[in-house]
Amino acid sequence: MNHYRMNTFLILVLAIFLTSCGIRSIPQTLNQVEADWAEVQNQYKRRTDLIPNLVATVKGYASHEKETLESVISARASATQIKIDPTNLSAEKLKQFSRAQGQLSAALGKLMMVSERYPDLKANSNFLALQSQLEGTENRITVARGRYIRTINKFNNLVTVFPTNIVNSFLFKHEKKPQFTVAESETKTPKVTF
Repeated sequence: MNHYRMNTFLILVLAIFLTSCGIRSIPQTLNQVEADWAEVQNQYKRRTDLIPNLVATVKGYASHEKETLESVISARASATQIKIDPTNLSAEKLKQFSRAQGQLSAALGKLMMVSERYPDLKANSNFLALQSQLEGTENRITVARGRYIRTINKFNNLVTVFPTNIVNSFLFKHEKKPQFTVAESETKTPKVTF
């Protein structure tokens, strides 16, 4: 009987230890990583969805800026081709994604600079509305990336820092997730205000 109580006590202590040390928090945080990455992608998609209307509006006023318009269209195509599965994040895939988004940001920046040469375009209500939406989307991208970075940090701490790393090594065996990095071209925010 005493042996039974001791085993029960040990099982209870082990259950409390596992519960307090990540048995739930690791999977929950992994789910949050996936949700936050989906939001990052959602905001980038919102930006790419604005581009065709923006290009069409600019084209109506600045059709001889063909090279700039084609650059934006090409960068948009490249950015939309890179898909990342949040359950299988890799540093290389994140770099490719970041590089493509940086090229798109640079192309959009050039497009906005071109629009400076066309006063009628700058006064066009469609252009002004698209410019405002693009500016808001850039802010949303920044917020979504920040949220994702914090969640990755939390997840990486859970899988590498004592005592949750012990639970992880025995039950889950998750590796650290790569952190979102920003391409050099993306460190310069495109100017979207006039």
